[in-house]
Amino acid sequence: MTDLETRAAPTRAGALRRAAPALAGYVAVRALGLLALFLWSAARDKSAYTLLTARWDALWYVRVAELGYGYEVRLANGDVHSNLAFFPLLPWLERLVAAVSPLTYADGGFLVSLVSSLAAAWGIFAVADRVYGRRAGVCAVLLWAVLPVGIVQSMAYSESLFTALAAWSLYAVLTGRWVTAGMLALFAGLTRPVGLAVVAAVWVAALASFARDRRAAGTGARDTQDAPDAPRTPPGPEAPAGPDTPPGPEAPAGPDTPPGETPAGPDTPPGETPADPGTRLRRILGMVLAPLGTAGYVLWVGHHTGKGPLGYLDVQAGWRNGFDGGRAFARFVADKFTSFPAAVAGVGLTIGVASVVWLYVTGVRQRQPLPLLVYTGVVTALALCASSYFGSKPRLLLPAFPLLLPLALALAGERIRRSAAVLGGVAVASAVYGAFWLNGSGPP
Repeated sequence: MTDLETRAAPTRAGALRRAAPALAGYVAVRALGLLALFLWSAARDKSAYTLLTARWDALWYVRVAELGYGYEVRLANGDVHSNLAFFPLLPWLERLVAAVSPLTYADGGFLVSLVSSLAAAWGIFAVADRVYGRRAGVCAVLLWAVLPVGIVQSMAYSESLFTALAAWSLYAVLTGRWVTAGMLALFAGLTRPVGLAVVAAVWVAALASFARDRRAAGTGARDTQDAPDAPRTPPGPEAPAGPDTPPGPEAPAGPDTPPGETPAGPDTPPGETPADPGTRLRRILGMVLAPLGTAGYVLWVGHHTGKGPLGYLDVQAGWRNGFDGGRAFARFVADKFTSFPAAVAGVGLTIGVASVVWLYVTGVRQRQPLPLLVYTGVVTALALCASSYFGSKPRLLLPAFPLLLPLALALAGERIRRSAAVLGGVAVASAVYGAFWLNGSGPP
């Protein structure tokens, strides 16, 4: 083992120990949800495992893994549902699992989802821990676990895989690891169309870093010109902190950050030394890598269908899906108020949308890091402004985990018993709702 490996191993082990309470809580919540689903399904003579692995989108992913692209279903009304609408990373992983094990493609999807959900939970903790500290990180993970649609995190869907890639890409941005951020954004772009949100976060953060470098360089040049002549003091060892030197705040340790060490990130205050050429080159490389996944698949679909760069939009149109700025969703909500029973759902939808907007505005007011705000804004806009599949919008918002940070911060400020009681009660309600939901007739 090299010296570098010797130093890196304790860092990873220390990061895992730091995240252990969050991961243990996440596993407990998801186990409760799965137990409720299996009990409810058994009472209805249904297979819980089938509900998790072989319904709705999970079937489409398996067909891509089995047959490749080109499968489609033509409906009586003329709509064409093509499997080209589903991005390839999850089917590729299902095929890989089936190739190296006796598991089926559906089994592979379930396994990938379980592993990805743990990776996503760890990534959410890493981001929240870095921004607000360890307790907020634990609360953020548990809030993500107890969402009413949290059962989707255990389904053979792509939400868990995408959230894991997005969370770790955002963490890499926050810690200045630009090539890692770009690579993870590339893979996120091969997972779901909303991979654009990760690309946008990487690009905006990188451009903001370049702007800070320019300001820092300009400030340094002016300071040099304006500085009076003075005797130069030879550089010497920095004086150690003494009893009269107040200690600075300890930076939250991350998976790749040794305790007590703070890596350079995009939030370096203006006026500090600009990034060195190597850092700027890595930043550019991260920007180049980030969009390749989304762009590559969309362009391939356009070539495959013979409809040019916008061919993927035609595929989505066959599913009656598109981006209309939220007009169709607004009409859908308004229609709920035409009768009394439906009006209750209309009120619930209105409260839900208002809550999402309020959480985002609160994040802005709390000065969340720019990459998180950009990522969350794009995910939320794409989810709420899609023109179809209105019942799937809560699921489409699952990757927007930074929306939970204001609530996590509030819970972290409460006593542990009170926070545990709140999260425990919501976990039970979420488990029951998830079991009820998946045993229904419609897709999640």
